[in-house]
Amino acid sequence: MTETNAKQRCLLVNVYGSLAFYVVVVAALLWFHLYGAGIGALIALPFAQWFYVRSFPRMSGAMGYGDVSDHPATVAPRSPGVVRLYTAMGCPFCPLVEQRLMALQKTAGFTLEKVDVTFRPGVLAEKGIRSVPVVEIGDTRLTGLMTSEQLVAALADKPVQALMNADQRG
Repeated sequence: MTETNAKQRCLLVNVYGSLAFYVVVVAALLWFHLYGAGIGALIALPFAQWFYVRSFPRMSGAMGYGDVSDHPATVAPRSPGVVRLYTAMGCPFCPLVEQRLMALQKTAGFTLEKVDVTFRPGVLAEKGIRSVPVVEIGDTRLTGLMTSEQLVAALADKPVQALMNADQRG
């Protein structure tokens, strides 16, 4: 398994922790008979999560995650057949990788299988994976935010480490 920048991935424990926080807040408000606040939280917390994920690319530098912009691929990738993307709700990196894979899918013609593990933690646990996004291409597994250039290298079955090192220097 190859990991990209350790900061640019979501640990599953954090994903599940934020879901637990959400449930506890709503349950506590309802327990104390604050029904209006409970219903408000039921609506506001998912909206806040959606807003965070959508605005993350603009805020990532200020939050300490660094640049999340893409490095476009210079060559057309070959089709590996099936590419599997593991994602989780609330991860701001997952939609970025998904967009990049969908753009590459148009030129490479591979089948993209998206697996949301938010409510199925065992799917990744049995593989020993503790963070998302994860891209599986055959026996190759990449974890974290990847540029289109890195994804094309993986699709071409080339060593991705050189590209990742170049990204971390630049």
